[in-house]
This record gives sequence, C-alpha cells and structure tokens, in this order.
Amino acid sequence: MKRLLHIFLLTAVFAAMLVAPANALEYTIDEPEDYLFGRPTSEDTPYTAENPNVDRSKNTALIPPGFGTPTSYLPNSGEYLTPNLVPGALSGGLVNQVGSVGGGTVTDGGYPTVDVGGGTSQFSYTTTQTTAYTEVTSDLYYSGGYLGTLKIPSLGVNVKIYEGTGSTQLAKGAGHFTDTSIWAGNVCLAGHNRGVTNHFGKIHTLNTGDTITLTTQLGTRTYAVTSVAKVSETDNSGTAATSGNQITLYTCVMNERDYRWCVVAQEV
Repeated sequence: MKRLLHIFLLTAVFAAMLVAPANALEYTIDEPEDYLFGRPTSEDTPYTAENPNVDRSKNTALIPPGFGTPTSYLPNSGEYLTPNLVPGALSGGLVNQVGSVGGGTVTDGGYPTVDVGGGTSQFSYTTTQTTAYTEVTSDLYYSGGYLGTLKIPSLGVNVKIYEGTGSTQLAKGAGHFTDTSIWAGNVCLAGHNRGVTNHFGKIHTLNTGDTITLTTQLGTRTYAVTSVAKVSETDNSGTAATSGNQITLYTCVMNERDYRWCVVAQEV
C-alpha cells in the first residue's frame, strides 16, 4: 500500500511540473553604437589598376623563358600562351628575343590602350621591354674558324674571337661566351690576363670613354667604355641580354682567384 501511495505522489508531482508555466530566461542585447554600425571589414585602400585599359587576360599571358637562356632574367620575356590572339604579336609568339642571323631589336607590337581625353576615343599602343640577341650560326664563322676581331686601341689589342671560353680558345685569342649574343645586344668576351696570350691583361686600366671595336661578318661596331669593376667569380649578371648594343669583357684578377675584372662599353 505504501509503495502504491509513493508512486501516486511521484506521478502527481511530475504531472504538476508538466502543467506549470515555464519561465524563459530573461536577457537583453544592447544595440551597437552608431559609429560601429556597418563598419567596413578593412581600412586598406581598394586596389585599382593603374591602367584599366591594359589587357590582362590569357590573350597576353606569357610562358616564361627557360632557365639560363639569354632572356631568362628579364621581365616580360617568354612565349605567348595564345600568340594568335595577341594584337601585333610576332610570328611564333616570341617576345624579347632575336634569333635571326642579322640580329636587331624585336618589339612585340604592344597592346592597345584607349585615350578618352577631350571627349574622343583614340587608340595608342604601349610596348613591353625588348632585348636584342644574335645567335652564333655556321655562316658567321670566318675561314680561319674565328667569329670576329676585337680591337682596343688604347691598349694596343688586336685579337681574333673564338667561340667558347675554354683553354683552347683563350690560347688563341679572345673567347666568346656561348649563349650570349655575337652582334646585337650584349656581346660577352673573355681573355687571359697573363702569359703569352694575355690580351686582356690591362683591361682594368681602361678609362671611361676609351673605345673598343668589334668586327664580325655582320659589320663593325665601336663602343665606348662606361664602367670598369671588380666582380665576384660567380657573378654572371653581366652576361644577361640587353636592349642596347654593348660589349662586356672579362678577365681574371691577378692573385685574387675569387674575382674577375668586368669592363662594359656601350655603342657610340
């Protein structure tokens, strides 16, 4: 009997709990201050292109040149991803490189921009940076197996130029750095600074304005010295292709095996 009474009381209490009104937890949320309402997520100035008319689509995208090639260190170099869609693109889609025997400077034709000044639309073209490069080909060799002649009047130098910078080439004259231009752009040569064939032994004494003459099957150019510097043995930045015509000469530094003399001369 007591057990039944106990069960009845528990049932009654439970039923009372079910019918009793539930009181929700009372709380309030304050509204944000006016200066916080709608505040931007960033205070940085939005990026806007300097020239909104420049084509930045895949039609003007470039495939970078190969590592170690003459134009690998230059911006805006390479081959067009879609050469047939680029306004004024070169045949083959190459940019910043010349492979013809005669060399010269190549431009890519540029991309159209629109000038709306004065209320009328006028089309103009902007071009990317260009470089010049002439590849060594079989028809550029003289019958004696050399590529040209280098003259430095102030030093009494008059020496033939051979392809390559190994001991065989330097024993005969100046050596031409392979993969650098032989006419248009930056022509890079090396020579000994001591011994019987020490043709470049005094190039570090050249002064600004001294002339250097290069003669090849493509013609004769005269350059004027613009800089003489001691550079690290591992610094090959001077052999990069250039847009202007110049000649760069290298030789060892006496008793300093980790350095080289580097002479740069620009066409006059």
